Amino acid sequence: MLDERSRILLKTLIERYIADGQPVGSRSLSRYSGLDLSAATVRNVMADLEELGFIASPHTSAGRVPTPRGYRFFVDSLLTMQPLDSEKIHAIEGRLHPSQPKELIANASQLLSGFTHFAGIVFTPRRKSQRIRQMEFVSLSEKRILLIMVTADGDVQNRILFTERPYSAAELTVANNTLNQYFAGQDFERIRHRVRQDLIRLRGDLQNLMAAALAAGDEALNQTDQYVISGERNLLEVEELSSNMKRLRKLFDLFEQRTALMQLLELSHRAEGIQIYIGDESGLAPLDECSVVTAPYEIDGQIVGSVGVIGPTRMAYEHVIPIVDITAKLLSSALSGQDHV
Repeated sequence: MLDERSRILLKTLIERYIADGQPVGSRSLSRYSGLDLSAATVRNVMADLEELGFIASPHTSAGRVPTPRGYRFFVDSLLTMQPLDSEKIHAIEGRLHPSQPKELIANASQLLSGFTHFAGIVFTPRRKSQRIRQMEFVSLSEKRILLIMVTADGDVQNRILFTERPYSAAELTVANNTLNQYFAGQDFERIRHRVRQDLIRLRGDLQNLMAAALAAGDEALNQTDQYVISGERNLLEVEELSSNMKRLRKLFDLFEQRTALMQLLELSHRAEGIQIYIGDESGLAPLDECSVVTAPYEIDGQIVGSVGVIGPTRMAYEHVIPIVDITAKLLSSALSGQDHV
């Protein structure tokens, strides 16, 4: 679509705008592009690029700024990737150590935010089948019982059950033994089917307690989507976003409501490799002035979620993309119990 001269000038314009945040004029393009062109020729090329929808002219300036379409062409065809230096890789690897499984998701989100100075996000969708390692009833008060569920991968879920009558310590011991007879080592789909079949055979005074445990366990395991976001406040420092408080408020509402953003991240982890949504490509209006860079991560070769960065369309893609990529790979290694990518 573009000849070499137009490609060089578009690449130069976008790189200058990302670096400085100011509309780029023909003189700057002549100086930084390395091309021996007159200002008039540069202006003609810019006019052509504007007509094609790659750049636009703000009313307050004679310079030009990239459009989402321009950024898309830049990312797909012109981007020169900057590999991460070994110091950053070791820093990320040090925070994503296999010996700290419970902190891995939060650490990955914080690392993405810290290294890009934007918002870092990690999404782990609920697995359709989860094996239960242990379930236990603990008495809290006369008619309140704590149900503790531990899955095979170490996730702990707690639910408070309100009972119609008090249960003695001896009764709870029997109930715990019964629970683990049914639940230990089983996935929850199988547990649900088996317990419903066998509830009628249980002692009458345990039926209600076991039924409550089944309902609470079902609810808990259906709410185990993990969505961790860090560094949202970094976006307050981005002039393009903070200059419009109404738009910024909608963006923070999106973070708070979560559902729509989780759908986008779920699409991302189904795709292969790095995914980049620029402006309205995300399909979410609050992200129209943002870009989202995501990458899927795996456990033992199976994709289970995605990591990502949310920032302005004016982001240093050549730096952000490798950070997202290496974080996904190192998180995959850590969750799979490996020491290296």
